Parts: sequence; C-alpha cells; structure tokens
Amino acid sequence: MTFDNLLWALLVCVFIYILHHRRKHKTQLAFIENYDFHPAIGNKVKDHYPHLTEEQIELVMRALKDYFYVCHQAKRRVVAMPSQVVDVAWHEFILFTRAYQQFCQNALGRFLHHTPTEAMKSQCKAQEGIKRAWRLSCAKSGISPSAPTALPLLFEIDTKLAIEDGFKYAIDCKNRKSPAYGDGYCASHIRCTSGCGGDSGSSSGGSDSSCSSGCGGD
Repeated sequence: MTFDNLLWALLVCVFIYILHHRRKHKTQLAFIENYDFHPAIGNKVKDHYPHLTEEQIELVMRALKDYFYVCHQAKRRVVAMPSQVVDVAWHEFILFTRAYQQFCQNALGRFLHHTPTEAMKSQCKAQEGIKRAWRLSCAKSGISPSAPTALPLLFEIDTKLAIEDGFKYAIDCKNRKSPAYGDGYCASHIRCTSGCGGDSGSSSGGSDSSCSSGCGGD
C-alpha cells in the first residue's frame, strides 16, 4: 500500500469515527429527553414534599432530565447537583437499581454515581462543580452565564416550588430591590473564582469583567 492510499484510509477511518461519535451523542441526548420515569419516583418525591402538585412533580422530573443532560455534556467531569428536590428525585431513581443502570448505559455510556447537593461556599463564591453545572445549564437554556436575565430550571426550581430545605438562587441577590436580597446565592457571580471578583475559571485564564466589580446592587 502506498503512502497516499494509507493516508486516505486513515482519513476515512477518522471520518467514520467522527460520524459514529456524533450519531451516538444525538442518540444519547434523545434517549434522555424521551425517557419515561417510573411513576413511583414522583410519588416518592411527593412523600418528601407533600405540598407539591402533580404538575410540579412533573417539573421536578423535567429538571432531573436537565441534570442528566448536563452530566452528558460535561464528559465525565464533576457536575454538582444544585437542587434539593431534584436530588431527592435522583436518589429515588437510583433505588430502581436495574432501571437506573440501564438508563445510565443508554444515556451516558457509563454508570453515574450519586453526587449529593452542594451549596456554594458563600453568596458569591462557588466550587468548580457548581460553576460547571451553571455554565452547562445556562447553555442548554440559552442564558448568558455572566449576565443572566433568567435562571436555568435546575437553579430556579427549589425557590419556584417553595422547597423548605432547598437552595435559593437569585440573578442578583445583592440587589436591595430583589426579593432574595440578603438571602440565598448570587447566580450572576457563580462563575467568579474568588468571591464576587476574579476570573471566570475559563481556560483562557483572563479576567472576567462581569465579576470585577463586586456582586453589584449594594
């Protein structure tokens, strides 16, 4: 075989691999989107939070799909769970051991171990797992992570459903006009590395202007 033929064969193999990878990626995301959770999971969530309506339980299960989507996009990197009520749903799903194992294989190609909910270190300082959950959740919802005008479902749902032990996020919790002023976490500063200032933790290593002037609103 000549060098040119070998090169063409290599390029064909690379093309086939890329095409297969993309198809697998789309298939996995479609599986997550279309998956039907066992109704007993929602019933267990309602046992934990009796005030939730059936529609709200459906929203919790929708948010659980969002979390699995984010984990898929993270490609094995750690993703924190930002919601207490979604964490309860995830834990109940895991108890259906065979179904959960099959789901993980079809959705992620691997077993996804449970990661408990994780609070930010302070109102304006987040760990890397929370930052990753924020960035990927924002990307899924078409929200700017540095200048959000809304919250992704995973970061909104505990407050939206009045989860007593939930984590409260606000677009700007330091704004005195905000109903979350003085309470909860500042979503617009999750991507900052050192309190309300510093860079975004991006690979570029540059400073993020959206984080450079405090939490804002004081």
